[in-house]
Amino acid sequence: MPANTFEHAPDTMILNLFYEDKDDRWFPGDRHLRRIARRLLLGEPRMSGQLRVFLNLCAGLDRLGIRYRVNDYGYIAEHPHELACIVGRTFLLDKFLWKNPILLGAAVHNHPLDDPDLFKRLPVKKVVVPGPWYVDMYRPYWPETEAWPVGIDTNLWAPSARAQKTVDVLIYDKVHWDRERYTSEMIEPVRARLVKEGRSFTELRYGSYKEADFQAALARSRAMIFLCQSESQGIAYQQALSCGVPVFAWDPGGPWRDPDYYPHRVQFAPVSSVPYWDERCGVKFTDIAGFETGWDNFWAGCTAGAFDPRGYILDNLTLEQRALQYYEIARSIMRQPAMSQTSARPVDEASEGLSRDPKLHWRYRMS
Repeated sequence: MPANTFEHAPDTMILNLFYEDKDDRWFPGDRHLRRIARRLLLGEPRMSGQLRVFLNLCAGLDRLGIRYRVNDYGYIAEHPHELACIVGRTFLLDKFLWKNPILLGAAVHNHPLDDPDLFKRLPVKKVVVPGPWYVDMYRPYWPETEAWPVGIDTNLWAPSARAQKTVDVLIYDKVHWDRERYTSEMIEPVRARLVKEGRSFTELRYGSYKEADFQAALARSRAMIFLCQSESQGIAYQQALSCGVPVFAWDPGGPWRDPDYYPHRVQFAPVSSVPYWDERCGVKFTDIAGFETGWDNFWAGCTAGAFDPRGYILDNLTLEQRALQYYEIARSIMRQPAMSQTSARPVDEASEGLSRDPKLHWRYRMS
């Protein structure tokens, strides 16, 4: 969707974005050496979900013509009244003596219990999280929480020609918890049903592919089966939707079962594996029985062209729409009463040095 279809009041506000994917481990700046070493040993790194959030936010702001700085610690120290937009990750909260009002997220904490005194120890004004059920989980601890999903690049993730559709189904496997159990209870029965019907299929497992692999698989596939217990946003299935690929999604609901928190620290329900969804996207099922009974109707809908998954993304999750939402959240914070007059200063010289590099923004895009 062209940027000029969005209407927003002219504003001189320039966003101050902060994002770093890796922290220094042994000495200042060693994260850059470790990145080079990993590339030499392992090849190009896979795109992390957190970095994808940051890059897509920047891409959306670019399309809207909204200006921003990236990791300019020197500037933010000299302008304590301006908003610091800390996209991620959490180690940045302790890397700098923040005095500026802070918009935090979305690539940060798994749960407020990770930093229960956050709003007391730092000038955080609002936290953004990727999806609505995450908001419900956060707000009892941090009331100033809002849902902000990052947009999908609909030019990059676009439908392929019908002639390229040589595979019936892509199975996207993001089963994390109780994997041994769900391999036998869910993954293997799904495969067996497809084999029984003579459907061709391919599989990708989360964390074991690069974005180009996923793009190629979607270009070949007529439909996708999405196997995941919960998602804060679900960028991967939304990329599939943007490619015009209908999704048959396992959405078991129930509690958030992250073993680091459940059941001893957090008992929250319900969650969703597809938090952004309507009937255009495909069909959901809750268990293997639901898969068995719902598969025929889903596949019939695919062959009949009954779904409009890309239409859902164009209406709700473009780069421009979500970047504009982020910008408006930032502006709303700065409309509040004047903030503290105190200034910020860097914790270490390595942090301050980042502000001297005008090409840092582009390095993040290309790394």
